[in-house]
Amino acid sequence: MKRIILSIDGMTCSACSNGLEKYLNKQNGIYNASVNLVMANATIDYDEKILDISKIETFVKKAGFKSLGEFKEIKLETKSKNEKTKLIIFTILAIILMYISMGHMLNLPSIPYLDPHKHIYPYMITLLLLTISFLIYGFDIIKNGYKNLIHKTPNMDTLVGIGVITSFLYSLYNMYLVFKGNHDAVMNLYFESSAIVIYFIKLGRFIDGVSKDKTKEAIQKLVTITPTKATIKKGNTYKEVTLDEIKKDDIVICKAGEKIAADGEITLGSAHFDDSFITGESKPINKTVGSKVLAGSLNYDGYIEYKAEQIGRDSAVSEIVRLVIEASSTKPKISKLADKVSGIFVPLVIIIAITTLILYLIITKDVSKSITTFVTILVVACPCSLGLATPLAIVVSEGLCASKGILIKKSEILENACKVNTVVFDKTGTLTYGTLKISQIYNYSNLTDDELIILAASVEQKSNHPISKAFIDYIENKKLIKKDAENFENLPGYGIKGKIENEEIILGNSKLLEKQNIKNSHIEDEKSLTNQGNSIVYVIKNNKIIALIGVNDIIRENSKDVIQILNKNNIETVMLTGDNRETAEKIAKELSITKVISNVIPSEKAEVIKNLKSENRYVMMCGDGINDSPALSLSDIGISIKSGTDIAMDSSDVILTQNNLSSILKLINISKQTLKIIKQNLFWAFFYNTLMIPLAIGILKPIGISITPMIASIAMVFSSITVILNTLRLKRM
Repeated sequence: MKRIILSIDGMTCSACSNGLEKYLNKQNGIYNASVNLVMANATIDYDEKILDISKIETFVKKAGFKSLGEFKEIKLETKSKNEKTKLIIFTILAIILMYISMGHMLNLPSIPYLDPHKHIYPYMITLLLLTISFLIYGFDIIKNGYKNLIHKTPNMDTLVGIGVITSFLYSLYNMYLVFKGNHDAVMNLYFESSAIVIYFIKLGRFIDGVSKDKTKEAIQKLVTITPTKATIKKGNTYKEVTLDEIKKDDIVICKAGEKIAADGEITLGSAHFDDSFITGESKPINKTVGSKVLAGSLNYDGYIEYKAEQIGRDSAVSEIVRLVIEASSTKPKISKLADKVSGIFVPLVIIIAITTLILYLIITKDVSKSITTFVTILVVACPCSLGLATPLAIVVSEGLCASKGILIKKSEILENACKVNTVVFDKTGTLTYGTLKISQIYNYSNLTDDELIILAASVEQKSNHPISKAFIDYIENKKLIKKDAENFENLPGYGIKGKIENEEIILGNSKLLEKQNIKNSHIEDEKSLTNQGNSIVYVIKNNKIIALIGVNDIIRENSKDVIQILNKNNIETVMLTGDNRETAEKIAKELSITKVISNVIPSEKAEVIKNLKSENRYVMMCGDGINDSPALSLSDIGISIKSGTDIAMDSSDVILTQNNLSSILKLINISKQTLKIIKQNLFWAFFYNTLMIPLAIGILKPIGISITPMIASIAMVFSSITVILNTLRLKRM
């Protein structure tokens, strides 16, 4: 078996991707085909003994699409604004069309020269021209309906296409009769039925496809993690080059504040590095000669030279890009309830309409009446309310979520979040804040804690060590005022020192005490902080210990409450982290998380998600780092917090803008209510069709009850209004 990912051109909606996927899966030699509308590609597993790429591309062409060859790059589209503009224009045209065609029925003031009784010809031509514009606007719907009918996979597009074209052609026929002298035929024009059906379907699809390019943008942003240029060293000369010019075994230099350009090994110097985007570890890592460095890592505070080993596509970041693309391409398709029911409903309506047409022709021998009944059935059964049932509920719920700090990027999330039975949490930056903070202060002085931190921060502000940010953040959050520190000096391997108001302040580790010949009488406090995973900072004033401060990545507010509620609701919680086992298990115990998976790299995180899903679990993954991106993409629902990196947020389906994990509980609750409303909408949509189709057939004609295409189109609008009003109940949550 061989796998290929082809770029596909010509897909405009889910009906396209669904139709292509079904068609490909029917072909001999194809084991499995998964078509991704967002990435505009098709992942195909096939038997290379039976098929080759050219034959597969022929299948794609026969299905009505075009293969652009093997998927290599991501192309962003810029048509969302154009689509919005078109929708606004056609909304205005739809209102005008409905007013012209039905205004006289409601005794509304007629538009000059467009009265169907006094100015027949301008009235007809205006309706015709407006309807033609809608047919052009919705040509993709008609085309998809035809293709799916040809491939024996009829869907809602097929039903819409048949109804629209039949109604239009029948109206043209009656328009011809008017020109022949039969002015009564003007009342048999149903142009507005064709136009309004297209409009409502387009509206539903616009709502459903607003965020189509998010995943593409995510992967493009991931590529920008590495710098665009680097400096290589050859002998005693230095040369600035692009990444493409770096060759394996080149010696590359990296100064403080710069990023590593390629995976490699340090040959000279040492520095602290931020590898959190790969490892998930929040604390900067000190690396020296012989240590490995990763492309995209930030050099905090030193000068190093390193030998390039893994370049371009072979780097760890490129591997993550590949994993995200693969995860996105193989993400299982979520079949909406409407699609499942319409799979039976659409062919059934077509059969009923054709059968009725034939019977009417045989029994009444009246062509006009037969065609009118045929069109009435298709118009009254046209699934406008069905097309709105899901996306409208989604957009209202998305607004509700947004007001609670929950941004939804994929419409199916609100349908499916209530199915979650396993929630996987990254540790660093998700369950914890992901940045170093002052977690505990042992104050041995007469100063207040704030006064103590002001002294420490005033010296730390002149340091470029990562721990200094914890002190700066503390005083900025409390709006405290720093003091001037003089005679600042780095004490490599020990700490820093400076003078404030002629008093010497020294900050550093326990080795600093030995260097300064200061007796340490606070060893127990130090052990306590160390056991809790803290980095230790002693504060010394005038050669006397005045404080011991623990700096750590602390647990996020509400994390414990959220975990407990999930556990009570029989939703298993799992911690998945690249951090070490001891730290991970300590935090898991504090939060009541029973399952811990630690020391994992990005590809292993994705494998864990795959394994959980293979156990028939519906998995929600919550993370914040680039290392989480493949797992976020592969999970059924990926959630990131706003303080996370761009790639994590863009690879996820949901962003928590308030950085509060309790939003997960709100999302699940809103999902339950949304799914309930969607099911109600679908019930009313199909109940309406079940009720109206017999009327359209003419079952009640013997007792004087019947409907025309005009009444059918009005009833269609009312069915949509019913769905809209039911959906608006979500706003009361």
